[in-house]
Amino acid sequence: VESNATIREIRLMFHRSYPQWYPARQSIRLDPKGKSLRDEEILQHLPVGTTATLYFKDLGPQIGWTTVFLIEYTGPLFIYFLFYFRMPFVYGLDERFTSSPHPVVNLACICHSFHYIKRLIETLFVHRFSHGTMPLRNIVKNCLYYWGFAAWLAYYINHPLYTPPSYGKKQINFAVIMFLLCEAGNFSIHVALSDLRRDGSRTRKIPYPTKNPFTWLFYFVSCPNYTYEVGTWISFTIMTQCVPVGLFTLLCFIQMTIWAKDKHYTYLREFKDYPSLRMSIIPFLL
Repeated sequence: VESNATIREIRLMFHRSYPQWYPARQSIRLDPKGKSLRDEEILQHLPVGTTATLYFKDLGPQIGWTTVFLIEYTGPLFIYFLFYFRMPFVYGLDERFTSSPHPVVNLACICHSFHYIKRLIETLFVHRFSHGTMPLRNIVKNCLYYWGFAAWLAYYINHPLYTPPSYGKKQINFAVIMFLLCEAGNFSIHVALSDLRRDGSRTRKIPYPTKNPFTWLFYFVSCPNYTYEVGTWISFTIMTQCVPVGLFTLLCFIQMTIWAKDKHYTYLREFKDYPSLRMSIIPFLL
């Protein structure tokens, strides 16, 4: 192996010798318990001498992130409709179970559908993934999470005995405005992050605010896309005033906080000039 070889080139060489382990399935490391080396890293720039021992780990069958997201997000979209249209096998055929729903139920369906349609569009046309694949076994776990919660939320929101929000139209209108602003913010951040890799590079860069006001949250947090995502589900909780939605929002916040902290500390570790004012997900707090 030449000293100027990249890890990607080493993966390809390994694949030629062992065809059953394609590059996406390989984890190449300097230490058996260390982190995987990135494709763009060059051998001579690594902390090794004139000789180096690289360790291989089989990551198992892989699936592309685009396929993963399409599967994860298509499920909730169609599962929700099963409950919204009150299919006979869900609530029964009694006349009171087929009465017209409260207007907020229709609005909740529109917002829920809009959210996942937006995610599908972003997956196809916006996102640029730093890691091309994930382990195939994780798709089952992810689908159970997204699909299961979609069914749970939809069952209660579309239930014939569903009770509308306590403060009526004022509460609903406030939640809808908040929902749309957070969706616009989330989309704006995804576009800004995608623009960082417009040249096809997978090298991590510091994201900065643009002329779009929704991106100004970058002044205060490292992962404003997660901040807006949590805001979206908080607004959906206020709109529907439904306990299962609130529990889903809480779990989303916990998981996204973990992801945001991990990315934040990665930025701090890789960039000495990283903006000191930024927090992980909540300005000035977390």
